[in-house]
Amino acid sequence: MVDKSRKLQLLIKPASSLCNIRCTYCFYYDVCNLRTEENYGIMTEAVLETLIKKSFSYANGDISFTFQGGEPTLAGLRFFRKYLELINKYNKKKLPVHHAIQTNGLMIDDEWAKFFSNNSFLVGLSLDGTKKSHDSFRIDGKGRGTFDRVWSSVELLQKYNVDFNILTVVNSETAVRAKEIYNFYKENNLLYQQYIPCLNPLETPDVVYPFTLTADLYAKFLCDLFDVWYRDAVRNNFVYIANFDNYLGILLGVSPNTCGMTGHCTPHMVVESDGSFYPCDFYVLDEYKLGNIMKKDLSYMEKAIRSTKLLAESLPVAEKCKTCSYYMICRGGCRRHREPLIIDGKANLNKFCRAYKQFFDYALPRLKHLGTKVIQKRPG
Repeated sequence: MVDKSRKLQLLIKPASSLCNIRCTYCFYYDVCNLRTEENYGIMTEAVLETLIKKSFSYANGDISFTFQGGEPTLAGLRFFRKYLELINKYNKKKLPVHHAIQTNGLMIDDEWAKFFSNNSFLVGLSLDGTKKSHDSFRIDGKGRGTFDRVWSSVELLQKYNVDFNILTVVNSETAVRAKEIYNFYKENNLLYQQYIPCLNPLETPDVVYPFTLTADLYAKFLCDLFDVWYRDAVRNNFVYIANFDNYLGILLGVSPNTCGMTGHCTPHMVVESDGSFYPCDFYVLDEYKLGNIMKKDLSYMEKAIRSTKLLAESLPVAEKCKTCSYYMICRGGCRRHREPLIIDGKANLNKFCRAYKQFFDYALPRLKHLGTKVIQKRPG
């Protein structure tokens, strides 16, 4: 998104919903099945060039291009080399540019790893813990687990000193192995971790699938993970976990950098491979399509995103939230976890409300203790 200084953050899907694995719980596969056009194919050079040209024409501050999917590496190295060539061509104002990519890792070889390293890409690698938990749902088209292939990518990224972090989906398997997964990551020097709750399909939010994350399971996961994280944090062996870092920041008066912790949807710019813009990665649906970069400029897109109904729909607060002592830190959570948003004319609770309450009952005193230590270490 663009802020007042006209910094720009774009989330780009260069291969649309194309993917080389078939994760059982994939939310984007579900989203695409609800669209008129399930897959827009690989982004053309014309769309890529128009997007980059208009980005530099509009922004006057830092620009962040983040590639996601589907599986973005399916666009090929040639696509990404062209992307860098176009950056050099159109960045006449010499703006700071940040490159990032979220990948399942299967395409990464020495050439990819060198490319990421040489061009300062921040890589997010999807990994669901140990082999047992990862291979439960992150499978290929033949039903085979993908852990061994992803782990080869971990080793390559480390070999070439690529800046990368781990993204783990909290599902029915990973939720019961929080301490095991944390220790496994730590033993392998994977110290930058993000954990996101598994999503049910949009149209069946209450069905229990084999991968479904229930509130009770999520509560167990958060409490177990916090125990081992806190144990290390108080010894100054800090492992970055996005969830806990954001909670700590909120307690210290710092705005969270995770959209779902703000209490309402915030404007984002998500670009499908055909150039279409959407306000949120969870809602790349026909009803939320805002326009196309081939026909509109970024000034138009920004105004359209700020006025989209998606943002307005996220504003109603459940009655229970208004009187909850944890609302100031929880803020109701992501709107995707509140689907359906309205029940009997009233705003719905987050499906993980019970999990968050149990977690804060358990962990908030220790979070506050850490916050006090941070304040004490600040220079006077």
